[in-house]
Amino acid sequence: MEIIRDLQNQPMLDEKQLGALLRRHSRDYSGVFSKNLVIRTYRHLCDSGALEPDPALLQRLRMKPTRTISGVAPVTVLTKPYPCPGKCIFCPTDVRMPKSYLSDEPGAMRAEQHEFDPFDQTHARIGTFRDNGHDVDKIELLILGGTWSSYPRDYQEWFVKRCFDAMNGKEANSLEQAQLWNESAWHRNVGLVIETRPDHIDSAEIDWLRNLGVTKVQLGAQSLHDNILDLNKRGHKLSDTRIAMQLLRAAGFKIVLHWMPNLLGSTPDIDRADYDLLWSDVSLRPDEIKIYPCSLLANAELYEYWKRGEYQPYSDDTLIELVAACKLKTPAYCRINRVYRDIPAPNIVVGSTLSNLRQVVQKKLRERGQRCGCIRCREVRGIDIRSKKLILDDLVYQSVSSEEHFLSYNTQNGELAGYLRLSLPEVDSDLNIVEIRGAALVRELHVYGSALPIGENAIGRKTAQHRGLGKRLMYEAEQVAVASGFNLIAVIASVGTREYYRARGYKLSGTYMVKRLDENHEQ
Repeated sequence: MEIIRDLQNQPMLDEKQLGALLRRHSRDYSGVFSKNLVIRTYRHLCDSGALEPDPALLQRLRMKPTRTISGVAPVTVLTKPYPCPGKCIFCPTDVRMPKSYLSDEPGAMRAEQHEFDPFDQTHARIGTFRDNGHDVDKIELLILGGTWSSYPRDYQEWFVKRCFDAMNGKEANSLEQAQLWNESAWHRNVGLVIETRPDHIDSAEIDWLRNLGVTKVQLGAQSLHDNILDLNKRGHKLSDTRIAMQLLRAAGFKIVLHWMPNLLGSTPDIDRADYDLLWSDVSLRPDEIKIYPCSLLANAELYEYWKRGEYQPYSDDTLIELVAACKLKTPAYCRINRVYRDIPAPNIVVGSTLSNLRQVVQKKLRERGQRCGCIRCREVRGIDIRSKKLILDDLVYQSVSSEEHFLSYNTQNGELAGYLRLSLPEVDSDLNIVEIRGAALVRELHVYGSALPIGENAIGRKTAQHRGLGKRLMYEAEQVAVASGFNLIAVIASVGTREYYRARGYKLSGTYMVKRLDENHEQ
């Protein structure tokens, strides 16, 4: 309690001064006080009623603040080891892990520690975030581990339900009940992500994913050249990726594409052309991308090609220049989530081990007076947001079957405070989803800034959260939809966001939140 009082009385302490304060109090007692211990004590005192909550104090103590800088707490869980339908030569094989994962990767180590149990993994990650001072009432659940669509459906349903049970803090009798409870739970699911292969996506799979509550799909495209896909035994074609993306977009999903430069048979020039095609081809144009340069691992078939002299990984310099070129070509509607996979260096036989590749590339671009314009590089971070001075932008681009609107609010310096993805279908899809037929689709609504608890006011806080930006973006989307001739708008809402949309006049129809529009639509 004495430490907390000192912190409240000295609100301007920097990190060094905070450390000195903790060490000074540690000398007066037998233990060592860490930020983590102070946070847990603060939580306990608040929960017991002995202390009034002080959000500003918690924000100063928060450990690894960038973990929730995007406005949500990302909780990653792994599925159990299970046979993968793919035979990719670049993929590592470890019988203890899901396909493509290594036992010494941080996330895989946590999953193995919990014996891949979905409840235990989810519960533990929520607890870690909370103990580190983060608000965890808005959770993006990322289910990783091999090809999700290849797992038995009863396992998938059980896995998702148990994750919801952990978020809800109680065990439901069914997935449907768990989803219903989560609409008003303390830890609400605001996004559910799975990863799969393009050749597993069809209308039946999309129906199933929506039943589970999935809102974002990570697709392993890897390459856009059929001959390179064949050389690497990927097992699908570019046409599969195009069809999968068209179907997912038509259903309102957010799409994350995995792309791998430096595959067998590729060159830097081929990779650059590949990346250009991502944005010039109206069948592609993903919302987010993960750039995973191929790493040479001893337990992958590609290792034998290297030993025979048939494969050579790119040098650091080549990889830096390639990624720099890619970042400059990335459109403003896309987010580059990663530029390097977090593979522990000892596993890499030869080739780049630059785990800080993003920072190296950013430094190179700054030295050249250049800047990446992707979402991740523009999102607001720790600056004072004055919502009335934000600038509304509507970036329009074409997909093969829809007109896409990237509506965003930006600061005068170009930082991104929030955005909405609106899809206006131009042709009928092959999907049989009655509730969104003829509807404009809100595929994503995201407001940046440190995550705040649901309902908490943002006054006095340096964040874009809870300043009405989401409401304003929804209004703009509805206006665009009406002006384009749509009288129905639907949101691919996560179950934990349904109450938010209900408060704005939307009703649950199937697995979507839907609202009727008319010519006299007003805010």
